[in-house]
Amino acid sequence: MRHCVNCCIQLSPDDTHKQRIGCQGGPQHCCQECPTCKGENKIVFRVDGKQMNLLAVLEVRAEGSESWGGLLRFKKGKRCSLVFGLIIMTLVMASYILSGAHQELLISSPFHYGAFPSNPSLTDGENPSDMKEHHHQPSVNNISFIKDYPSIKLIINSITARIEFTTRQLPDIEDLKKQELHMFSVIPNKFLPNSKSPCWYEEFPGRNSTDPYVSNSYALYSRRFRSTFDALRKAFWGHLSHAAGRHFRLRCLPHFYIIGQPKCGTTDLYDRLRLHPEVKFSAIKEPHWWTRKRFGIVRLRDGLRDRYPVEDYLDLFDLAAHQIHQGLQANSAKEHSKMNRIIIGEASASTMWDNNAWTFFYDNSTDGEPPFLTQDFIHAFQPDAKLIVMLRDPVERLYSDYLYFASSNKSADDFHEKVAEALQLFESCMLDYSLRACVYNNSLNNAMPVRLQVGLYAVYLLDWLTVFNKEQFLVLRLEDHASNVSYTMHRVFQFLSLGPLNEKQMALMTKSPASNARRPEDRSLGPMWPVTQRILQDFYRPFNARLAQVLADKAFAWRKT
Repeated sequence: MRHCVNCCIQLSPDDTHKQRIGCQGGPQHCCQECPTCKGENKIVFRVDGKQMNLLAVLEVRAEGSESWGGLLRFKKGKRCSLVFGLIIMTLVMASYILSGAHQELLISSPFHYGAFPSNPSLTDGENPSDMKEHHHQPSVNNISFIKDYPSIKLIINSITARIEFTTRQLPDIEDLKKQELHMFSVIPNKFLPNSKSPCWYEEFPGRNSTDPYVSNSYALYSRRFRSTFDALRKAFWGHLSHAAGRHFRLRCLPHFYIIGQPKCGTTDLYDRLRLHPEVKFSAIKEPHWWTRKRFGIVRLRDGLRDRYPVEDYLDLFDLAAHQIHQGLQANSAKEHSKMNRIIIGEASASTMWDNNAWTFFYDNSTDGEPPFLTQDFIHAFQPDAKLIVMLRDPVERLYSDYLYFASSNKSADDFHEKVAEALQLFESCMLDYSLRACVYNNSLNNAMPVRLQVGLYAVYLLDWLTVFNKEQFLVLRLEDHASNVSYTMHRVFQFLSLGPLNEKQMALMTKSPASNARRPEDRSLGPMWPVTQRILQDFYRPFNARLAQVLADKAFAWRKT
């Protein structure tokens, strides 16, 4: 009797641990011929797509019930070949096991992404305390990742070739009113002339026992805001104006907005700026009302809830409105002047870029582009609003964003893979749609494993500049803020026309530790791989160049020297 074994084993990224062709013939016949080894008695391995004839024939001549005993009758050469083959197979399989969760061969592979075998460059967290150099040695798994850079570069070149910064078509004011009838019925066209912030009086129909915040959605949906509203309740009735048996409350909108971007130092700027006695922020640091809550988005993963009415948003400025009201009602000119200098601010870092809800509410889109953006509605009520933007190198912003929001399995390897996947998704969109349509594409933004689109600052700023004047913006860089906090704050004071601080107040504001700095466990992960950094620099380069051109400041190109 004759038994033969022909085996082709392929070990590749797409077919690991899997025998491609294996057959054993029964008695009096042999196995089907393998198309790879072409009928020869071989063991053929495919490692990273390359065929390797490692050795020889596995031919077993058996008689009757012979089993392992037949091994003793092998010729010496064949026994050596078999043992050598088993050793090779054991080593290859061990490399899979030792590589752990990544399921990669320890042998270098051109199909995986990773880093240059060199020291990584500077990386920073969101705030000044993170602007420090980190040194992290590349792992064995990532030494070969650089080999795939050319293929990713082709994707980036494809995206770059399709970039076109076009001017958006502005909606008519009547179309805006149709979309937000209630908002336009609550906010008046004109505000009090003797208040720096846009304020007005409206009648409060409740009685002394009425809870003015009983239905406020911010209080209902979040326990952490309930203590804030307890303080608002205690102060409410002492700050009403009374006339002819009717009660009136002062309502206000922000005089200025810190509109973005996330992981660019907005929290640190907010914490320092609120130390100025003339600045009063909303009761909640980031209401996200213009971009999310007015559409009923509490958490993106939870879907849509009831929409937060504009009254719930205005409630957040009641404490500031109370002080402005006190100044307006003051008898002395000194007290009136002091309170009249108060300005209200709001610091939702989503305001500049997040328009993900538009697909659920606005039907008349043109070629996939949103017909209305957040800034259209803000401008309709506050054409003179002041807007502050804090930006940073978008490459470092993305990594900081990833470390902050990723819940598990964070690593430079994982970040690299997510970047590669996000670039492929973005390119797929750009093949069929305009740049603006892809940037504001809700489905694409939810599908991308990292928020690649948030760093496309030029796209958002150009769209904001279609409705607001350039003089209404103060655009800052986190890198400058980190190196000279005092200078940054003086620029903000000047932009908002704030009064000077005494030496003690300024020392407190500038010497305070950075807010919302990178967590220690995230710092221990080290920086992104240099090849990931290079890929992202290539991707963001044309957008940074356009931003630097718009702002007439080369520093916003973030060119590495």
